[in-house]
Amino acid sequence: MKNKKIILGITGGIAAYKAAFLIRLFKKADAQVKVVCTQHALEFITRVTLESLSENRLYDAVFAEQNDYTTEHVALTDWGDVFVVAPATANIIGKLAGGIADDALSTSLLAFNRQVFMAPAMNCKMYEHFAVQKNLAFLKSQGVHIISPAEGFLACGYEGRGRMEEPETIFAIVDAYFAAEESPLKGKKILVTAGPTHESIDPVRYIGNHSTGKMGYAIASELLRRGANVTLVSGPSNLSAHDMIDFVPVKTAQEMFDACMSIFPETDATIMAAAVADYTPETISKHKIKKEQNEDALQLMLKPTPDILRQLGKIKQKQVLGGFALETDNEEDNAIRKIKSKNLDFIVLNSLRDAGAGFSVETNKITIIDNKHQITRYPLKNKTEVAADIADTLEKYFSP
Repeated sequence: MKNKKIILGITGGIAAYKAAFLIRLFKKADAQVKVVCTQHALEFITRVTLESLSENRLYDAVFAEQNDYTTEHVALTDWGDVFVVAPATANIIGKLAGGIADDALSTSLLAFNRQVFMAPAMNCKMYEHFAVQKNLAFLKSQGVHIISPAEGFLACGYEGRGRMEEPETIFAIVDAYFAAEESPLKGKKILVTAGPTHESIDPVRYIGNHSTGKMGYAIASELLRRGANVTLVSGPSNLSAHDMIDFVPVKTAQEMFDACMSIFPETDATIMAAAVADYTPETISKHKIKKEQNEDALQLMLKPTPDILRQLGKIKQKQVLGGFALETDNEEDNAIRKIKSKNLDFIVLNSLRDAGAGFSVETNKITIIDNKHQITRYPLKNKTEVAADIADTLEKYFSP
């Protein structure tokens, strides 16, 4: 977000105080910020606060003597890269939807022809009113990014949806917009797999592993942030995918195989981060297997599951194909063999011998090896940062 120019619009609601935190987040990211607000906004937050934090003069009146330009609303909007209105009251939402320009903020919004973000904040009954919902739906249809309010206790004493989303979330959404605009992954169709697979033994039991899906979900979210059209095929997981990700839930290795084989031909890239079971029972009991009937030992006959990565490597044409390897010994040698045998462009290697790597933890330590045997080793990081490193690797295949 360095050197990006943010116009922050503030309206008259109790959430106006959060604008100070939002300005700080933008400034810490080396963005420039100019604030335009309504007169009612200054009932909740002071001019001195806004000008001190933004390091720019506040624009709050169309005909103010201290304006830099006689047509400040035009000059300001020519300057900005994006326009963020937070909080956005029902009043300003209605004005923009109806094309009304009668103060500094509404006039500036109508003069702005780039990306607008609005973070509604109001009483839950107001938010649910048909007129507000109609206006929000119309603005969405015109390309305005509506940052939906959260549920919770409201300043008016009610509890419900209408509380402005937190500044950190608003910042992340705007940051993601800039990342997507600048990334070579923008518009690319990318398949990601995540989580374990569960291979049923009987109606109660299954064979599985300790994967939680955290790494795959983090990769999918990072690719979405960079503007990719992401499809996430996930085994059983307690995690939730972003609403803008095409989510395909599966249970077994066979189901994941079928989903990937169907989706892969239309993709530009695929990253297989799922921990797919290598074996599945030859037969599944229709009834719960009783312990009393197998007191000495229970024998299960297992058969190999489909090797999804190998099959994708066989049918690969223009796609970039990345895989994962979780090893316990001879890690790099095993990973290099896997690249060749499965026709991969690169592989993400992690070792269970590294503390903080593997399943059920928030961190990972990876090594990325490409099909030319170029090796890049990374220190221990949280999985969100690891996902960014993997996305950086993928970007290289699409950079001019």
